[in-house]
Amino acid sequence: MSQSTASSTPRQRVRDLLPTVHLGRYPTGPKNSLTDVPGVLVSTQSIHSSPAYPNAPENSINTGITTILPRKDWFHKACFAGIFRFNGSGEMTGSHWIEETGLLHSPIVITGSFGVGAAYNGIYEYAIREYSDAQGKVDWFLTPVVAETFDGFMHDVTKFAVTPQHVVQGIDSASSEPVKEGNTGGGTGMLAHWFKGGTGSSSRIVKGEEEKSYTVAALVQANYGAMRDFRIAGAPIGRLIFEEQERIGHENPEDPRLMAQAELLFKHIREHKDKKDGSIIVILATDAPLHPTQLQRLAKRATVGLSRAGGWGANPSGDIFLALSTAAEVEVQNDSDRWTPKERSIDMTEDATINALFEAGADAVEEAILNAVFMAESMHGFNASVDALDLDRVKELMAKYFGGLCLLQNNGFQGRESRAGPQEWGSSSSRTKARDPERVGVGADSSPLYRWSTVRPSALDRDWGAPPVDSISSYSRIVYAAAARRLDC
Repeated sequence: MSQSTASSTPRQRVRDLLPTVHLGRYPTGPKNSLTDVPGVLVSTQSIHSSPAYPNAPENSINTGITTILPRKDWFHKACFAGIFRFNGSGEMTGSHWIEETGLLHSPIVITGSFGVGAAYNGIYEYAIREYSDAQGKVDWFLTPVVAETFDGFMHDVTKFAVTPQHVVQGIDSASSEPVKEGNTGGGTGMLAHWFKGGTGSSSRIVKGEEEKSYTVAALVQANYGAMRDFRIAGAPIGRLIFEEQERIGHENPEDPRLMAQAELLFKHIREHKDKKDGSIIVILATDAPLHPTQLQRLAKRATVGLSRAGGWGANPSGDIFLALSTAAEVEVQNDSDRWTPKERSIDMTEDATINALFEAGADAVEEAILNAVFMAESMHGFNASVDALDLDRVKELMAKYFGGLCLLQNNGFQGRESRAGPQEWGSSSSRTKARDPERVGVGADSSPLYRWSTVRPSALDRDWGAPPVDSISSYSRIVYAAAARRLDC
C-alpha cells in the first residue's frame, strides 16, 4: 500500500526536494541548522545494540540520544532560557529550575522515555569527571536537563540500551557541524504522522539594527501526530496519502501484501498512536539578547510551527518547548557572597521590536519538523516495519495541489491585503452573482477548480449570496490565493 520503500528519490530535506515551496520570509543560516547559532554544539548517537543484551532479537533496539550544548563552557556560564508546556504528557527534567531562575547551565539531552534516568546520570558523570576537586568531591549545583519522547513502537523499551557513558561521549563529541537528521540521535526510533519521524533542524537570520543580524534556530524530536493531519506548506499531503492508502486497500482486498500493510497502518500504528500520541520536543536557540520572559514567549511560538505541520497538542502528547539565548553569559558556580546583592547589567531586546524573532522561530520549527520526516528512512523495528514518507509521491501531490492553485492564481484570483486585512474585491453596487465559472484546474482531491470572469466579492461580506454550486466560495478564493503564494506561482 505504502510506496515509500520503492521511492527512487533519495532522502533529502524539504528545501532540496521542493525548492520553490515558501517556508517563511526570512533567509536560513548557512547550515540551516541549530548549530548556525554561534557557540551551540550538537551531537547525535543512534543505538541499535547493547552489550547488556547480547541475545536481543534483531531490530529490537532502536533508540539514541541527542546532546545539545548551549555553549562550550555551559558549566560556569549560564544562558537565559524559558520553557513552554503546550501539553504536559511528557518530561523535561530541570524545567522547574529554569522556570524559577530563567537560567540554563546544563547540556540538553533528548532521548527515549525509558532513557531519561541514564541520560540524567550521564550529565552528572561528565560533570564529576571534569569538575570534581582533587579529592573527587563536588560542592557545586547542577540540575541536568533531559527531555524525552516515547519510542516504544520501534524500540523494545524493556532493553535499557541508553547508558550514562553515551551521554558522556555525546558531550565530548558535540560540534558545530550541521545536525544529522531523520533516524538519528534521540529521534532514532520515533514516528511522526504515522511515517518514520525523528530529528530535524532549521534556522533563520533576522536583521537587527545597523549591521547586526540575529540567528533563530530550532531542533525538534518529532514523534507525534496522525497521517491525516500532516501538512507541507499548507498542502494536506497527509490526508491525500491517507485517503489514497484507504482506497488502494478497498480496491485490492485479495492482495495479501497490501492487506498486511493496511493492517499495519490502519490498525497497529493507529492504535499505538491513539493510545499515546507520541510527543514532540522543540529546542529554540538564538543569539538575540532575550531575557527569560521573552524566551518563554519565543518558546510559545513553537506552537505555531507545530500547528502548521499538523500538530495540535493531543491529550497524551508531551509537547514541551525550551528557548535559550546565548547572548548573555551569566556566571554560576562562583564564590560570590550569597548575602550581598550584586548588580549585573545585560543587553536586552526591546519588546516592541521582537516580532521578527517570533515569526522566524515559528518558521524554523515548521521546517525542522518537515526535515525530520523528509530525512527519516524506513525502519525495521521492534513491533513492525514503518515506511518513510514517499518523497516521489510528495513531489507529485505537491505539483498537483499547488499546480491547480498557481493556475487559479494566474487566472485572476489575485488577493489584495492591507494592514486592516483583506480588502473588498468589488463595490457594493457590483455584488451580484458571478457568471458561470470557467474550469481552470483540478484540486488535490480531484475536485474542479474554477475562476470567475467578473465580480470578485469580499471575503468579509456576510451578505453575499451563495456562489454557484460547483464554484469556490469567496472566502476559499482568498485562501487559495494565499496558499498559492506559498509556492512561486
